[in-house]
Amino acid sequence: MKNITTLFLTLLFSFSMLANVSQSEKDALVKLYQSTNGSQWIVKWDLSSPVSTWHGVKLQDEKVVSVNLANNNLVGEIPKAIANLVNLQELDLHKNKISGVIPSSIGNLKDLKVLNLSFNKLSGTIPSSVCELSNLKDLELYMNTLSGELPLQIGALKQLEVLSLFNNEITGQIPSSLYDIKTIKTLLLNSNKLTGELSRQVVNMTSLENLSLFDNKMNGQVPLELEKLNNLKEMNISYNMFNGLVSKDLAALDTLNMTMVNDKGIAVLLDVTTDKNSAIVSED
Repeated sequence: MKNITTLFLTLLFSFSMLANVSQSEKDALVKLYQSTNGSQWIVKWDLSSPVSTWHGVKLQDEKVVSVNLANNNLVGEIPKAIANLVNLQELDLHKNKISGVIPSSIGNLKDLKVLNLSFNKLSGTIPSSVCELSNLKDLELYMNTLSGELPLQIGALKQLEVLSLFNNEITGQIPSSLYDIKTIKTLLLNSNKLTGELSRQVVNMTSLENLSLFDNKMNGQVPLELEKLNNLKEMNISYNMFNGLVSKDLAALDTLNMTMVNDKGIAVLLDVTTDKNSAIVSED
């Protein structure tokens, strides 16, 4: 009886190893492998082995739910066929050498919760199709050379908790829809080329814990509504062109104590006061 049980378990294990994903999902993975010079990856895939054995690929019920190839020397571009991984919940390609653009087809990954393409060499704009990822909680595209404006529909990401886009070349104003994301905890837009004002609607972002707009070209009055964000623990909005007076609480909360750049390119400190109607800037 013991031998029969052992044989059964062995056969069951063998069948589970042979269990595979759909052909379209496997083809999409192979395309990713080929498009990013898989033969030179640090940890390579054996394409003749079951997908379940491939490094960084996680299956659930014979469906690909996660691809995590962070820091694995991927060189090349993200293929449009990535959209065929329709059950994907996580795509993490952080810290590689991926170039080209973010394919608009990525908007087909409706189950995606985590999209991390940070620390690569991506260029072009953030495709508006990203705003169709209604389950997305974590969007990290920092340390690339992305340009253009933020998608106007970004506020459609109603479950977003982390938006990290720092160290790119993003221009234009912060879309008003972004302020409607009540779930967002971390908003890192520093070291871009953003312009315009920080809207008083920021008060709607009630879950916000970390806000960084450091090193942009934003202007206008620093909204006192920031003080109403009770969960805000870290903030750096310095090295913009904000003006006016700020409270002691806001100045203390900012990492660089509200150091701004005036129209002459000189670093200045905003005056700290309780008078909300004044708008004096003093040079440091």
